[in-house]
Amino acid sequence: MLSGFETYLVGGAVRDRLLQRPVEERDYVVVGATPEQLLALGFRQVGADFPVFLHPHTQDEYALARTERKTRPGYRGFVVHAAPGVTLKEDLRRRDLTVNALAEDEAGEVIDYFGGLADLEARVLRHVSAAFSEDPVRLLRVARFAAQFADLGFSVAPETLELMRAMVEAGEVDALVPERVWQELDKALAAPKPARFFEVLRQCGALARLFPEVDRLWGVPQPVKWHPEIDTGVHAMMVLDMSARLSPLPEVRFAALGHDLGKGTTPAEILPSHKGHEERSVGLIHALCDRLRVPNRYRELAVIAARYHGLVHKIGELRPTTILEVLEGADACRRPERFERMLLVCEADYRGRATYEERHYAQGERWRVCQAAISGVDTAAIARAAAISRDGAIDRGAADTRGAANARDATIARDADSAITSDAASACESRIAREAASGNLIADRIRRARLQAIREVLALEDGAPD
Repeated sequence: MLSGFETYLVGGAVRDRLLQRPVEERDYVVVGATPEQLLALGFRQVGADFPVFLHPHTQDEYALARTERKTRPGYRGFVVHAAPGVTLKEDLRRRDLTVNALAEDEAGEVIDYFGGLADLEARVLRHVSAAFSEDPVRLLRVARFAAQFADLGFSVAPETLELMRAMVEAGEVDALVPERVWQELDKALAAPKPARFFEVLRQCGALARLFPEVDRLWGVPQPVKWHPEIDTGVHAMMVLDMSARLSPLPEVRFAALGHDLGKGTTPAEILPSHKGHEERSVGLIHALCDRLRVPNRYRELAVIAARYHGLVHKIGELRPTTILEVLEGADACRRPERFERMLLVCEADYRGRATYEERHYAQGERWRVCQAAISGVDTAAIARAAAISRDGAIDRGAADTRGAANARDATIARDADSAITSDAASACESRIAREAASGNLIADRIRRARLQAIREVLALEDGAPD
């Protein structure tokens, strides 16, 4: 703590300790101090809007006790009042949830003004006061906490959900900036049950405003033969939670979320079929990533997963050429780690269906075998062999050209200047053509070698149709 001042450990650190979860960050509230006093002790102030300081040794955050007053729409429309006279209770009253409005004094005693301990015991996420509605970010935070604590059985209090619906109807959610939406989504994707984030947002009406691509999936039917759960929205959430079982990486989970977005735009007359949904999903992923400024590694994985997941599932039915097209399209040789992550997304899609949760995904193993096979092709050796063949052909061609030049008719000499220019242009065009032909030759030989490797590992006949 901080000697000489009333200092309290607050927020998530107290909550997580009581839940017996790892405490990752420690934040403190200081009562009765001024900014000048903390600066004199070596603290460093961060940000201009809030009186928050970093400890000179631990780098923990110490905030002066403060109150906030709403002045305009959006999450930035606040006036902050920090003064030595602001009490701990006043500071905790401005917080979002009762379970986050707990404090611990220097003796380790928990201070609970708003029923946070009872709500922890009951596993309820409940707002502290009506001031909750002043900050639209809290909509996202409640949904994220619901995802983070879903494995502990937490639910959102009915009155809090009602308040969230009122915020959406009042247009508060429309004031959220893309960066903050993405920040909360990224954290939610790392949760044990990321689907809960979207379910809570859907319950309060915010999903349609923030993630319309996801919201429109509910109510869209799929063929019961392949999807016993039928509803595309239900399937999307099952896939998302399955991806969380398979990988801790948020980009894998984001790709799982986006792989079927195109089913939400399937023409009604062809339902429950979803022909062409893969490329429609790609377009929607790009639009979502552009809007929220999603990092490229998330976008790239989501795009290849959306584009190829249908083919990945059908490897047993594909020709060697199609298998190679998928491997090359996914850049499996140069980016094997990303290809492996795509396979995890496809496995999540396969197992994210009613009655399929514990089934084995054999297709993934076959794709890994094929990827290893084409990666084992010695492309450098093929390129060297092609170069040797090309250089030999060039030497023979040069000798023929010299012989022809020696036999030229003397009458060409008078047109020497124009002939030189013409020959230079022809030589340049010839060189470009040779290089293009050489490149095509190398690419063709590599492709043939890779096809052969795929045939061999899949025990296909050499004459299998391509």
